[in-house]
Amino acid sequence: MTKLAIFQLNSLEDYKHNLDVIYRLGREAKEKGAEYFFLPECFLSMSNGLRTSPHLIEGEGELYQAIRKLSLDFKVFLIGGSAATKKDSVVVNRAFNFSPEGDDLGHYDKINLFSCDIKKSGGNNNEKESKKIDEADIYTPGTQPLLIEAGELKVGLGICFDLRYPEMAREYVRSGANLLTFSSAFTVPTGKAHWHTLVRARAIENQCFVVASAQWGKHNERIQTYGHSLVVDPWGDILVDAKEGESVHVVDIDLGRIAEIRSAVKVFK
Repeated sequence: MTKLAIFQLNSLEDYKHNLDVIYRLGREAKEKGAEYFFLPECFLSMSNGLRTSPHLIEGEGELYQAIRKLSLDFKVFLIGGSAATKKDSVVVNRAFNFSPEGDDLGHYDKINLFSCDIKKSGGNNNEKESKKIDEADIYTPGTQPLLIEAGELKVGLGICFDLRYPEMAREYVRSGANLLTFSSAFTVPTGKAHWHTLVRARAIENQCFVVASAQWGKHNERIQTYGHSLVVDPWGDILVDAKEGESVHVVDIDLGRIAEIRSAVKVFK
């Protein structure tokens, strides 16, 4: 069995506050024997979507070291959580990954940037209220996917909107991934409509585990997220649903389940 901890956060712009919460929940997870910590999108600092966070990772500076220190302090694999990162003259949404010894396992820059124009009824005259979010206003997309080896796990990395691109997940599994992760900050409307369906679909069609650590709640005057961090097995069964609130959940996964499911339903030839 492999023991995972999935974190659900309500990250604010203040990175010190967010790290305090992660340490509090991390102690709880470590006491339960977690070997892997999966963090959500923008775990270090959540902006309002109109501008980048003022707390950007730059090179291997102070904030990079603060993230690396989480893996060292808890002696765990730290997987998939993302933070706004300065890359040359632009900003990317970067997922960081470290071993229990603090070795950098490589980073993934979000390729598929979120863009939506959600209209909902509002007001006394039932007019349509529009809420636009376009990550391209503040981020530059990445160009390369990343598959990492972390102990027993071969992890295909994705961030939030990447969940809607099944071809990306399939390529990871064809390259040997036994687990896909999508650190996320799904909006409430899209979360209610699509979140569970999309996460389960990626697990079922690829016959592997999916870990989708998510943000939850009201973060600032513009951003509210859905929560419901999920761990799903290769059959599509939900092993963890964090529902609402900040929390950490520790779960055992049996990697032997992958071969069992693939021998029963022969998707991969």
